[in-house]
Amino acid sequence: MDIQLTPNDVAFRDEVRAFLKEKLSDKFTKSVVGGYIDKDTIVEWQKILYEKGWIAPNWPKEYGGTGWSITQKFIFENECAEAGAPAVVPFGLKMVAPVIYTFGTEEQKARFLPDILQSNVWWCQGYSEPGAGSDLAGLQTKAERDGDDYIVNGQKIWTTYAQHADWIFCLVRTDSNAKKQEGISFLLIDMKTPGIEVRKIDSIDNKHSLNEVFFDNVRVPVANRIGEENKGWTYAKVLLTHERTAIAGVPQSKKAIEQIKEIAAREMSGGKPLIEDEMFCAKLAQIEVDLMALEYTELRAIANAAVGGAPGPESSILKIRGTEIQQAVSELAVEACGYYAHALTPGIGNDYASPVSTKYLYGRASTIYGGSNEVQKNIIAKMVLGL
Repeated sequence: MDIQLTPNDVAFRDEVRAFLKEKLSDKFTKSVVGGYIDKDTIVEWQKILYEKGWIAPNWPKEYGGTGWSITQKFIFENECAEAGAPAVVPFGLKMVAPVIYTFGTEEQKARFLPDILQSNVWWCQGYSEPGAGSDLAGLQTKAERDGDDYIVNGQKIWTTYAQHADWIFCLVRTDSNAKKQEGISFLLIDMKTPGIEVRKIDSIDNKHSLNEVFFDNVRVPVANRIGEENKGWTYAKVLLTHERTAIAGVPQSKKAIEQIKEIAAREMSGGKPLIEDEMFCAKLAQIEVDLMALEYTELRAIANAAVGGAPGPESSILKIRGTEIQQAVSELAVEACGYYAHALTPGIGNDYASPVSTKYLYGRASTIYGGSNEVQKNIIAKMVLGL
């Protein structure tokens, strides 16, 4: 596998760097702390990317994608992370959009894709339920046919940014008598529809990003169903492979390691900078080695995609190791901050401890959301190892 950049790739990297230097202000780099986002600021940044034509690197060009090579996409993601750019909110651009342009009707593509591309509409994900998280096929939210509509009743939980959302994409049960995976449909639901209630969940980091969503006789047009009735599990699996690949977060972990080194250079231990402590450096080196191995695994997946492949069971490997490394990085960052890490309130202690603590606390869930790592191991055992 040749990882050397071609002259064209180097020129592209320089173009990305110049763009970020011009457009990426502190307003944007400081807009995300842990699991909390400033919606207006994030949307403003995404519209800047849209105007540049860079908002949807993974979309087909015919729907507004960039037409970049796999290598260019990789360069772009790494340069954005290195510069501290906020990641685009994935629910519309990276999750439901691929399902719509792959399985949706022409009418659905024309209706939904332009607004997703321009960040005019905010989406959230209606998958998990109180009794169906990692065992997603056990979901019980029902959609019963009534003429040209479905009547939806049930509850979703852990719905990230539902308080901001205009639309939600939902898995619902349309056949209670079928096998669990075979009676599920994929619906697009307007959050302004009567009968929808959003209740916030305050997480351990004292932030509000999570919610419960309740459906009480919510009327949804059949025209908002993606694909065939009772085939939603097929579409959901495609979406989850994209989600789990993105969760690996290699560029973000590389940036976080750089920040740990900066913190360790400022903090003292035994009369010398922490960065000179052998035990601390050994922990840091191990994480860097693990992250390098993950990056090469990701590069192999990218190389496969470059010749026409698509994310598959290997996305579970990226998800497992990526989230484990994220947690290891956040734990080491807390260790570097020492007792200052106890403060969740900005302005107490030093200027970097509060964001470190918030990211650590929010990141405890990273091995659970997107399908718990235990479930991912089962997928690898079955689909990759054939056990």
